Amino acid sequence: MDIKKCNTLKEARDEIDILDMQIVELIAKRNEYIKQIAHFKDTIEEVKAEDRIKDVISRVRSKAISLGLSPNLINDLYVRMINDMVESEIAEFKNAKSL
Repeated sequence: MDIKKCNTLKEARDEIDILDMQIVELIAKRNEYIKQIAHFKDTIEEVKAEDRIKDVISRVRSKAISLGLSPNLINDLYVRMINDMVESEIAEFKNAKSL
């Protein structure tokens, strides 16, 4: 992981602002893939995919630890994000099935 050495507070904050926009774009991109996945499933239970969620949480917690980041922070962020995205996927699933 490459981190730029900043020489001023403004420069560091500018870098954070750039990262924040990239994070939001990546979350939006992830959500679009979630919507696509809804079309490959046959039931709401498949949409909920509890085993998959456990796998994702486990992987991101491990990655957080390897980067010196709080696994609890990442866990909480992902649980919130996944819960919202599952709701989005359920809506997409229902819409696709009604066509």
